Amino acid sequence: MITVNARVLGRKAPSGSFSVPPPGDIGAEPIALRRLLAHVVRQEVAAFRERQEKRALLEVLTPEEIAERATRGRVVPGGQDLRQTVDEDDAVEAALQAFEDGIYLVILDGRELRALDEEVALRPDSALTFLRLTMLAGG
Repeated sequence: MITVNARVLGRKAPSGSFSVPPPGDIGAEPIALRRLLAHVVRQEVAAFRERQEKRALLEVLTPEEIAERATRGRVVPGGQDLRQTVDEDDAVEAALQAFEDGIYLVILDGRELRALDEEVALRPDSALTFLRLTMLAGG
């Protein structure tokens, strides 16, 4: 699994962290950053759709689950039909365009990646970080 971290410049705590399966065999051959980003986005779109389906079902919550969710600030027992759709190809294109526009940096195993066609080698313990940059007003 590849560990993916999301961070926002200027904040100490990470915005989120998750894992995705690698695209193909890890270490088999280098892949272009473009392909790696598309893979991560497609995995996250699939996870989003799964969460949407799960939210549509009603859950019976234990008192412990209610308390745990309350500490996070929200207790929702499901039964929501948000009807949100995401086009996978549009999401990939938006992510690639945002990278090209400098909205975020990509760091793989401590090394910043600067070009979508740059070849990267993945390891079983690879860590991928997306660092969202903050735009300055009037800049």
